[in-house]
Amino acid sequence: MLRPRLRPETACPGPGKVRQRGACKRENAAMHADYSDLLLCLYRKSHELPVAHFQDEALNLLKPVLPFDSAMWGCATLTPGGIDIHAIHLHRQPVEMLQAYEEVKHLDTAAQAVGMRPSETLAFDAQSWFGGRQQSALRDYGRRFEQSHFFIGGLVNPDTRFTRWLTLFRARADAHCTESERLRLAGLLPHLQQALELNRLTHLKDVVQTRGGDGTGSALADSRGMIHHMDAIFEHALRNEWAGWQGPWLPAAVVVAAQRGEQRVVGRTLAIKQFSQHGLLWLRVRPLCAADALTPREAIVARLTAMGLTHKQIAARLQRAPATVRNQIRSIYDKLGVANVAALVEALRQAD
Repeated sequence: MLRPRLRPETACPGPGKVRQRGACKRENAAMHADYSDLLLCLYRKSHELPVAHFQDEALNLLKPVLPFDSAMWGCATLTPGGIDIHAIHLHRQPVEMLQAYEEVKHLDTAAQAVGMRPSETLAFDAQSWFGGRQQSALRDYGRRFEQSHFFIGGLVNPDTRFTRWLTLFRARADAHCTESERLRLAGLLPHLQQALELNRLTHLKDVVQTRGGDGTGSALADSRGMIHHMDAIFEHALRNEWAGWQGPWLPAAVVVAAQRGEQRVVGRTLAIKQFSQHGLLWLRVRPLCAADALTPREAIVARLTAMGLTHKQIAARLQRAPATVRNQIRSIYDKLGVANVAALVEALRQAD
């Protein structure tokens, strides 16, 4: 097995130790200043930017202290057969890169090395790593997508084998990855990942709109059902609904519903509202209420009635017989235990 060619570099060039020591201090002071500005701006933008823009902006902030040309930033589960990608963000790389990689990934010895050392930040030179005769297709792939040199850094949960990683690519053949740059990325990677989590949590509060104090909770998961965040209310609700559920994956019923495009899951004790956005699943849970017993057709009629429409107006809008709508409204009132529109409005509000 090949090993990464990490190129140690002299931190401060110069003929004398005194000169070298002084140059080091100046370089370190400048670098710490750059780090401080970077981190302050990174965490500020994590609260200000929408999810769709944050990762690109975070990578742009990184470039002045660690130059690169393109990147991919994602999460996956490490398996004996390789990585099972849950979500991925491409920075200045086309989607075709992922499709093309599937054809050559069995030749990727760098990925094998990362699999053996998933919690480390590594640096690779494509020419030396992919120099074997059988790897010609992989070399063609690297030239096509301008990946002459690259860093890979990841953070792994040892219990779940879930990893969040970042790969930075350099296009120029002479832009070698240095040892000090590798260490720089290793130090910055936890901040990048933490800022990403903060950005998503900020967005979660905005889009899920938990009301607090009424039993509603929230969670964020990826398309495979791995939970990235959940509050205590959400966790308690799932444990109460599905005996023996432990996480960190969503219950199968919730994942299946999401894959079908269903925005609501109704159980014995809870109702979950969910929607997909930016490759992630945003969820809100609340206790079951009377309005959850309405059929989809009844729910439509109930909301139109709550808006003040008469049964004849609703019938015309839905192209149904007035008598049918009148009977549906009577059934809705019975199910909800209400006697007027004001009470109906309040019963539907509990199901929002």
